[in-house]
Amino acid sequence: MKKTILSLAIILAFLVSCNETKTKDVTTSIEEMHEHDTSNSNATHEEVAAEMHAINNAWVDEIKLDNGDKWEANIETTEGVNKMLDMLKSTETKTTEGYHALASNLNEVKNFVVKECTMEGPSHDNLHVFLHPLIEKIEALGKVSTVAEGAQIKKSIKENLDGYFNYFE
Repeated sequence: MKKTILSLAIILAFLVSCNETKTKDVTTSIEEMHEHDTSNSNATHEEVAAEMHAINNAWVDEIKLDNGDKWEANIETTEGVNKMLDMLKSTETKTTEGYHALASNLNEVKNFVVKECTMEGPSHDNLHVFLHPLIEKIEALGKVSTVAEGAQIKKSIKENLDGYFNYFE
């Protein structure tokens, strides 16, 4: 039991080591991962840690505004975010296969956004703060094994996408 918790702590520390502000959530996340781990003994510790990281919205603690104003984003990025939000509304997700299909479609749009990005400097840096967890969430959605897990990650993706408009215009 102690080895499991210690292993989870090490994995989680590695995942969040790039940002000191996330360390306050380590204890809570370890407890949540341990609860999840004991209820799903088929999941590896790495999968549980990745899942917990994927639904985390700590990126809002990292992202900055442009001296109190929103960053100017390129049109392709804003259109991509809107398209992904539309997909969340219009895609039927009553099965794990539905969540996997949604993840595939979201991934295509995300790839377009990344490819077409023309932003530079601090606006680009802050866009990456927004995009990195979104990429992880989409990847996790493509690997869900239960509808409940899919619903939780889908909700987190929506929160991530909705948050875009708090920081970019």
